Amino acid sequence: MTPARITLSGLSAATPDNHLLFDDLTLTFGAERTGIVGRNGVGKTTLLRIILRQLLPAQGTLSANGRFGVLDQIHAPKPGDDVAALMGVDQQIACLRRIEAGLCTEEDLNLADWGLEVRLETALRDLGLQDLDLARPAASLSGGQITRAVLAGLMALAPDMLVLDEPTNNLDRLGRQQVAQMLKNWSGGAVVVSHDREVLRQMDRILDLSGPQPRLYGGNYDAYRTRKDEEAAAARLDLVHAKKEVSKVARDTQVVAERNARRDAAGRRAKARGDQPKIVLNAKGSLAEASSGKSVVLADRLNLEAAARLQRAEARVERITSIAFELEPTGLPAGRTLIALEGVEFGWPGQSPLFSDLNLKVKGPERLALTGPNGAGKSSLISLLMGNSLPTKGRVTLSARAACLDQQASILGHSGNLVDAFRRINPAATENRGRQALARFLFRNVMAEKSVSALSGGERLRAALACLLLGDAPPQLLILDEPTNHLDLESIEALEAILRDYDGSLIVASHDEDFLRALGIQRQITLTGQVPGGPGWTIAVFGA
Repeated sequence: MTPARITLSGLSAATPDNHLLFDDLTLTFGAERTGIVGRNGVGKTTLLRIILRQLLPAQGTLSANGRFGVLDQIHAPKPGDDVAALMGVDQQIACLRRIEAGLCTEEDLNLADWGLEVRLETALRDLGLQDLDLARPAASLSGGQITRAVLAGLMALAPDMLVLDEPTNNLDRLGRQQVAQMLKNWSGGAVVVSHDREVLRQMDRILDLSGPQPRLYGGNYDAYRTRKDEEAAAARLDLVHAKKEVSKVARDTQVVAERNARRDAAGRRAKARGDQPKIVLNAKGSLAEASSGKSVVLADRLNLEAAARLQRAEARVERITSIAFELEPTGLPAGRTLIALEGVEFGWPGQSPLFSDLNLKVKGPERLALTGPNGAGKSSLISLLMGNSLPTKGRVTLSARAACLDQQASILGHSGNLVDAFRRINPAATENRGRQALARFLFRNVMAEKSVSALSGGERLRAALACLLLGDAPPQLLILDEPTNHLDLESIEALEAILRDYDGSLIVASHDEDFLRALGIQRQITLTGQVPGGPGWTIAVFGA
C-alpha cells in the first residue's frame, strides 16, 4: 500500500480582504508527525483547510493520497446523534450488529471491519473513556468528553494520516496528557496545529508560519524553542553590530569631510599666495573636486547601506521581541495575609459538596496554582475568593486589592476602543497615560484605538493586563482563570514574561503545566471532585 503523502508546491493563501497569510510554501507531509505553530491569524487553520480541499489556495498546487482522520476545532454533535455517530463509527457498528443477528447482506460482509471493536475499546481506554456507552446521546457529553470521543473514533478507524486542529482545547490536564501520549504512540503521519507544548513535544518537526516566510524546524518543540532562542540571540547581536557600523560610517564620513575641508583650505591659501603657476593650481583643484565628489558618493552609499542593515536588524529584533517593560509596583508587604479560608465548604443546592473543610492562607507575594479535572470546582472556588459567591460553610476573608481575569477578560467589556476601556477601568487616567500604558503592551499608535469587540483572545488578555497592571492602583492579588486557553504560543510566552515581572501574589487556575512552571508556582491546590468521603482537595508544593 502506498504511504499517505501530502505535497504542497508554491502554495500561497490570503484572507478574503487580500491580506497575504503565507507565500510560496513548498513542503511534503509524510509518515512523520508535523506540528504547525504561529500567531493567531497567520493561517494555520487555513492551511489545514487547503490540505483537506475545503479551501482553494491563492496560488500553487496540492496533491494528496491516503485516508485522513480529521479533528476540527469545532466538533459539536449534530442534533439526535449518539456517541457512536459522533465518533463516526455508527455505520460500521450497525453493520457488525446486523452480521451478528444474521440479518446482513453480502455488502455488509464485504464492508465489515472485524477489528474495529477491539481498536475502539483500546482507543476509548487510552483516552479515559472506557465506560462510555456508545448509545448515549452525544449532546450529554462535556466539551472535553466530546473531543476525546472524536479522537478515539479517529484512532479506531485507523486512518493513514491524522489532521488535527488544536486537539487539546477545552481538555483538563489528564485529557491533555492522554492526547499527548496518543500522539506519541501514533505510528502514522500527523499534521497537528497546536499551542500545547506537551503535544508539540511529540512531534518530529515544527512548521512555524509566524514569520514573513514559513520556516521548518527539525525536532520537537524543545529543539524548536532552542533554535528560536539562538535566532533571537543572533538577531540581537546583529543589531548591536549594525548600530556600531552606523556609528563607524558616520565617524569615517566625518574624518573624510574634515580632511577634504583641510585640503580645500590649503588650496585656497596657496592660490592666495600666488607662489604656484595657475595651471598647476587649477589641476590640483580639479583633482581635489573629483576626489571630494567620489568621497561624498562613497560616504552616501555606505551610510545608506549601514542604515538599511540597521533597519533590517531592528525589524528582525522587533519581530522576535514580545513585551519589554517595567510593571508598576503593587506595594505588597512580604508575608501579609491576603486571603484566608477557614473550614470552607461549597456545593450546589441538592448536590454533594465539591469540596469541604478547606483551610488555606495566601500570603504576599506567593504564587499558587489551582488545578484539577473539569467540573471539580475551580471556577466556583475563584468565585468564592473574589466574594462573588458565598460558601455553604466556613468563612472567606479577602484583605487586599484583588482582580480576577476570567477566560473572556470580561473586565474590558464589549464596546468602545482600548483607550476607552483603560479610562473606564482607571477613572483618574488621562487619555495620554492610557495610550502610554497600552503602548507598553504592544498596542501602539492606532492600535490603541482598536475596537474591544474586534480583539483576538490573546489581545483581550494582553489589553486587560495593561489596564490592571499599569492602572491607578495595581492589584496586590491577581487571579487568572485558564488564561492560556485559545492563546497561540507567542501570546502564552508574552503572558509568561508579564507575570514573571509582577511583584504581587498570583492564583492561577490552569491545566498547562509548562505555563505554571514558567511562572515559578510555589504551591498548588488540587480539587479532586466529588470523591465519597473525601474533602475534595489536596495541597502540595508545586513540582514535588
